[in-house]
Parts: sequence; structure tokens; C-alpha cells
Amino acid sequence: MLHKKKSHIGSSKIVINKKVYHNYFIEKVFQSGLVLEGWEVKSLRQGKVNISESYIVTDMNEMYLYNSLIQPLHVSSNNSFCNPTRKRKLLLHKNEINFLSTQKKNIGYTLISLSLFWKKSWCKLEFGLAKGKSVKDKRIDVKNKEWKKEKLKILKKTNMKI
Repeated sequence: MLHKKKSHIGSSKIVINKKVYHNYFIEKVFQSGLVLEGWEVKSLRQGKVNISESYIVTDMNEMYLYNSLIQPLHVSSNNSFCNPTRKRKLLLHKNEINFLSTQKKNIGYTLISLSLFWKKSWCKLEFGLAKGKSVKDKRIDVKNKEWKKEKLKILKKTNMKI
């Protein structure tokens, strides 16, 4: 009996939105599929995507990803018009859409895209329910990161002397 070789690569990241963790508190993280056209999938495989300014909006009980930039390849077919910033539908269950739309109505909350990744042969979007940070919160985070670095340096020096 032959056994199929299992690949350990379950998912690979296409792009990560690093600005989000600096500007927002991420309350909860969700995953969803995306409705994409053929040229968009080819561009994603080449890594020509930017989601740093993208956000998610509810429209008539459906959720859409706005302002994400997927640049068309110059090798793609010229038969169809390629709109790089079109709205892209998210594939979610109705109960997830209802939950997210009620949570988003709270003051200060928004839905922000965190990353795009491959799960087997499907492109998935990881997004989070986020609340904006104030300038004071950002300063506190920077201080905490610097203190962690200093702490590691001190521990490293003390371990070397012992």
C-alpha cells in the first residue's frame, strides 16, 4: 500500500500588514476566503499585493474588502480590464457576518486586514476586529518594547559572567 507524502507546508504567508499592530488593539482574529479573478491569483502568486490601507465593510449582509491593491501582471491577458483596487467579496457564514456587523457598530471598532496566506490551494484573508490606539498607548508600547530589549541584554550579560 502506498502512502501519500504529507507536506508540512500547510499555509504560507503572502503578505503581512505590520502597521496594524502599531495602530490598533486587535481584539479578535478571523479567517475568510476571497472571491478572486484569475489575474488576481496569478499576481498573488508573484507577491504583487498591498493590504496596508485595506479595510472591511458590510454591505447588504455581505462583507467586502476595500482598498486592497493587487497589481496586474504585464504578462496577463489584455482581453479583460484589470481593476487593481476593486472591492473583493469575503466568503463568510451568515452568523459570522451578523456577529461582525454588530461588533463593528460599537464606537471605535473596525475590521482591518492582517494578512493574506495560502491554505492548500486557496487564498485566505486573516482580519481582525480592532480598536484604534491613541498616541499615549503607542508611546507606552514603544517603552515596553525597549524595556524588553534592555532586559534581554542584561540577562545575557549576567549569564555570561556566571
